[in-house]
Amino acid sequence: MNLSRRLPKALAVAVPLAAILATAACGSGIEEKAASATPVTTAAAVAQAPGDQEAKGTAPANRLTVGAAGKAAQAALAKCQADGLGFVTVSVVDRNGNVQAMLRGDNAAQHTVEAARQKGYTAAAFGANTSDLAGRAKGDGATVADIDGTLFLPGGVSVKAGNASIAGIGVGGAPDGMADQACAAAGLAAIAGSLQ
Repeated sequence: MNLSRRLPKALAVAVPLAAILATAACGSGIEEKAASATPVTTAAAVAQAPGDQEAKGTAPANRLTVGAAGKAAQAALAKCQADGLGFVTVSVVDRNGNVQAMLRGDNAAQHTVEAARQKGYTAAAFGANTSDLAGRAKGDGATVADIDGTLFLPGGVSVKAGNASIAGIGVGGAPDGMADQACAAAGLAAIAGSLQ
């Protein structure tokens, strides 16, 4: 007999049989009702305080509001403009490197856009200013500088709520990275009072 004729018949028997076996393995529901009367202590059951994220199985994602991100970007660009460095780009990113606010100053070169974003992301991801991190990027072999999307040059400032890094402010385009960093620090200072 032809195998292709046997296959549909075999499947017609095998699929319902698999469903029956799965139901038997999972229980019929009668035993489940009796078992549910028995208290079971799990990690989720222990942490049932209202609002407890662990009990919900989720973690809070702290990030700047759009207003705070915009305020930080404007303050950083204003500082650079006051210093005669209006040709920079300012990028405010969340901890994952997603841009929340970006301002490109007049005549800012295209490369400053990505440099500002990468400096902001590096500061946010590592929870430190990029000027403090620059030393980690040096070495004979592979270093943290090899991580895609990071830039270990001065100009990125970490934004923290408590001890947690929640964002980064990056500035790129000034002739000196420490000038970029001073502008980013001005952005942080503008919102520091609203951070918890």
